[in-house]
Amino acid sequence: MRTTMPRDKQTENLPIFKKAEEIYELVSKIVDLIPEDNKELQTVKKEILNDALLLMVKVAGAEAGELYDIKMEAATIIRKAAHNLIIQYHALEMFGFEEVEYYKIVRDLVEEYRLLFIDWVNSFDKQNYVIDRWGLFNPPGVGPFDFDPDDDIPFNPDDFNFDD
Repeated sequence: MRTTMPRDKQTENLPIFKKAEEIYELVSKIVDLIPEDNKELQTVKKEILNDALLLMVKVAGAEAGELYDIKMEAATIIRKAAHNLIIQYHALEMFGFEEVEYYKIVRDLVEEYRLLFIDWVNSFDKQNYVIDRWGLFNPPGVGPFDFDPDDDIPFNPDDFNFDD
């Protein structure tokens, strides 16, 4: 008898998810070195931790769903978070973080993540979508004004018993 791995375990085994965990663990260790009395650096610390966490959370969220447009929305948030992580080096440096050189390792890991991200996004099922009427997250060849065949499916509320 063949058993399938639960979806959350499948997600945790994805290379992109594992790399996100690695980034989060490293970022956590680095920002723990930030002095408690530096308000500016404490603010940057919160932003860095939030962005690093988004790399994992949004992969998990995208993997929990199946629709192309939802996955692409998560991918967009991931891209922004990854970009933020890269540029936070400058904020750490500007506010005098003494161990800023360690953060260059994070930038290297984010570059590795980016390459995994490209493969991950390319794995999205482009045939499983709902037309994004805003036009941002449609698969190639689908536009916001395209006809949706589902619009032809007749719906009569009287055909359903909503009183239960």
